[in-house]
Amino acid sequence: MPLEVRAGHLTHWQVLGRGVRPALAIHCSLASSRAWDGVAGHLADRLTLTAFDLPGHGRSADWDGQGDYLTRSVQIAASFMDRSLDLIGHSFGAVAALRLAIAAPEAVRTLTLVEPVLFAAARGTAPWDGHLAEMAPFDAAMRAGDHTEAARLFTALWGTGVDWQDMGEASRRDVTSRISLVEAGGASLFDDAGGILRPGALECLEIPVLLIRGDRSPAIVEPVVEAIAARLPDVGVAIVPGAGHMLPITHPAETAGLIGVNLDRG
Repeated sequence: MPLEVRAGHLTHWQVLGRGVRPALAIHCSLASSRAWDGVAGHLADRLTLTAFDLPGHGRSADWDGQGDYLTRSVQIAASFMDRSLDLIGHSFGAVAALRLAIAAPEAVRTLTLVEPVLFAAARGTAPWDGHLAEMAPFDAAMRAGDHTEAARLFTALWGTGVDWQDMGEASRRDVTSRISLVEAGGASLFDDAGGILRPGALECLEIPVLLIRGDRSPAIVEPVVEAIAARLPDVGVAIVPGAGHMLPITHPAETAGLIGVNLDRG
């Protein structure tokens, strides 16, 4: 498994599958490239999928807090794009993938966004207000320096559905140690610091895009998905019944099947 400096950051990645089509996948906050193992397994005959660890995640180097986290993540992702490929992202990784596709649409064959958390797209809606209220205890725990409580609260809302006490000590410790990374991309997600929602940006993305969400995800995900979809020229929206936010891990077969549908469109 390679480990080298990419866009100024020591980055680990893995290559999964043996398909003729190259793909790049970007994972969510607090996970790693391993989050794509199940999905990649179902698409192994179609894709050769590169999945890297975001800064501070997996085997990549710790995040030093310098600069903009989303920008650095996108720069690292771009370093893997030496030819046209299928681009896939989940949660924060979906926001990074969307920004990358806007910057380099000629390098993207299809774009699949699973549960994008570009919260700014839902600003002004009732779910936006509800989300701020839901996240208030997490924000308070972070301000108080109680990272364990913050990790528990965050995973209860955005995790796989496994209870905090049932996660195992090693998993709880890992999530707690990385919980500050959730705030690293906050300005990009809540304020659209990356300019994804600027006039004309989404409208110019003339590639097949598929947005996927679970029907048991936090309420803010639906208006985010709908707001993004409404501005894209060539888009589909898919909902996975019984699924929450962590679709690539909890529902890899369904996620892979839907990605396959978008591959056919490209």
